[in-house]
Amino acid sequence: MKKVAILFTFLIAALMLPAVMQAQRNFGRDRESWMKEIQQYKNDFIAKKLELTDEQRAKFLPLYNSMDEEIRKVQEESEQLSRQTMGKEDKATDLEYEKAAEAMYELKGRENAIEMKYFEEYKTILTPQQLFKLKDAEKDFTRELMKQHRRRSR
Repeated sequence: MKKVAILFTFLIAALMLPAVMQAQRNFGRDRESWMKEIQQYKNDFIAKKLELTDEQRAKFLPLYNSMDEEIRKVQEESEQLSRQTMGKEDKATDLEYEKAAEAMYELKGRENAIEMKYFEEYKTILTPQQLFKLKDAEKDFTRELMKQHRRRSR
């Protein structure tokens, strides 16, 4: 289950970057507005898949978006350290390589801790069946984004 969540997160990140750059070139949108658009699409998609009531939607989605933001921040921290180390090429020290590698290996645990913190809150809003379906809804969203990306790339 943890691997699926991590794969989902990395797939979203991998899909978003090229699309963001393309959107900025083609449509003149800035990254922030594009990310908001994707987040709204994701919110609508997940709400529909989980068949959220209006009350559940009002409580759940702000929490879900906060979780996504926290996960995105820890991913960016890890990625930044990795880029800094790679940017130094042969000049990076063993300690810098070790710290960058450590950050990459710790990323999964940090993401999982964030997800578990929010899972406890989700249990007060969602039914057990909806909790169970959440990960599948996230995977379905990723597949849908990939499908759309392939269509646009052709």
